[in-house]
Amino acid sequence: MDIKTASALRRLRLVSAPEAVSFLLLLVCSVLKRTTDFNAVPVMGAIHGVLFILYVIFWADAWYRARWSAGLGLLYLVLSVLPTGGFFAERKLKREAEDAVIASRARQEGIVNA
Repeated sequence: MDIKTASALRRLRLVSAPEAVSFLLLLVCSVLKRTTDFNAVPVMGAIHGVLFILYVIFWADAWYRARWSAGLGLLYLVLSVLPTGGFFAERKLKREAEDAVIASRARQEGIVNA
């Protein structure tokens, strides 16, 4: 894995958890808006919107650079629209990055020809 691909995956990973948290907070704010006089939906909606747009941009970059299959690329996109999907995406991306580092070290040490 080259440095640009690793950077793309890292950016996607770093934005996935905050995007998931903002989605959950937006849902809580929506409930509070309807049940109380507290209305933080405009603020939380804007924050979530920015994070979601960043997620989609970083997802497209990671999909292009990592050359994911259509199924894997769509899985990461679907995870972005589920309330807790960003947490699963972050964990899966972390595991993928760790596997890439292990494979890279193995190639450098001549253990495998992958």
